[in-house]
Amino acid sequence: QVQLVESGGGLVQAGGSLRLSCAASGSTFSRDAIGWYRQAPGKQRELVAAISSDGRTNIQDFVKGRFTISRDNAKNTVYLQMNSLKPEDTAVYYCTAGSFNWMGLFRPGTWGQGTQVTVSS
Repeated sequence: QVQLVESGGGLVQAGGSLRLSCAASGSTFSRDAIGWYRQAPGKQRELVAAISSDGRTNIQDFVKGRFTISRDNAKNTVYLQMNSLKPEDTAVYYCTAGSFNWMGLFRPGTWGQGTQVTVSS
């Protein structure tokens, strides 16, 4: 079973950038779809972006144009590049190894422990 470790979170001013990394261990990584979710205080966890095993991406509208997702299978790592950050992007960001269903919807599976992103105004 894949294990996931997120890193790269921190405190940044509005308009700044961060790159989150999701490092995976386990032999199935190259076959897994990986998603990034976030959860702000008092809110439900929400999908931010996902990438299939062959590199197709799904970016949610509320971050489209600011965030990109990519993967390096040789390094067993998925990245979330976050640009033009806003205070409302403040949340704990989690990566998860999941899958896309037949409708193209991402379904989460194994979770990492999360990394805090705080954007100051």
